[in-house]
Amino acid sequence: MRVFKLKVVFHNIFTSFRTFQKELEEAIGDCGTLLDLGCGPDSPIGKLHDKKFYSVGVDIFEPYIHVSKKRKIHNEYFVMDILEIDKKFEPNSFDGVIALDVIEHLIKKEGLELIEKMEKIAKKKVIIFTPNGFLPQKEYENNPWEVHRSGWTAEEMKKMGYKVIGISGWKSLWKFLRGERAEIKLKPKWFWYLILDITQFFTKNHPEKAFQILCIKEK
Repeated sequence: MRVFKLKVVFHNIFTSFRTFQKELEEAIGDCGTLLDLGCGPDSPIGKLHDKKFYSVGVDIFEPYIHVSKKRKIHNEYFVMDILEIDKKFEPNSFDGVIALDVIEHLIKKEGLELIEKMEKIAKKKVIIFTPNGFLPQKEYENNPWEVHRSGWTAEEMKKMGYKVIGISGWKSLWKFLRGERAEIKLKPKWFWYLILDITQFFTKNHPEKAFQILCIKEK
């Protein structure tokens, strides 16, 4: 009973923290249209509490598109290479263009090319979410595009004109706790996630110390 009550207390504290979903929702703000690049099977925008925008999902891996369609995350979908979005979408054709856990799957040159195209297509803002620095990841789910090929730091994103917010807590602690695909390997997991969220109070405004970074550019 005491353990249960302790978990309830920790859960209440945990839910009071400013989570990635809340930061993402605030970043999207008043965007009425959104282009989600590399949307995958379960884009974070599907978990937003108040989705008032029209969204288009793009991914090169067709099985992910099928799953996302079943979950009804986006209003419209395209199976295509995200590096060719400029051939499909006109400049300033979406209020917001987002790439969440995407640019690290491209080599550096391709990532910079993608960001440039995103900034042309976006009318109001560009939002990028990525690990802070290089995070190794192998292929899984028979998807060769899941491999990580580059790393992006808070400092270099700032130099490109992005506001950077630290996400997921202290990077050094993550290195100790992280298992395959950034999953917590120690138990109880809920406790360690709580500890990481506590460190989020510091890393939010010190993104160079954070495990992941949310980068926003207003146009």
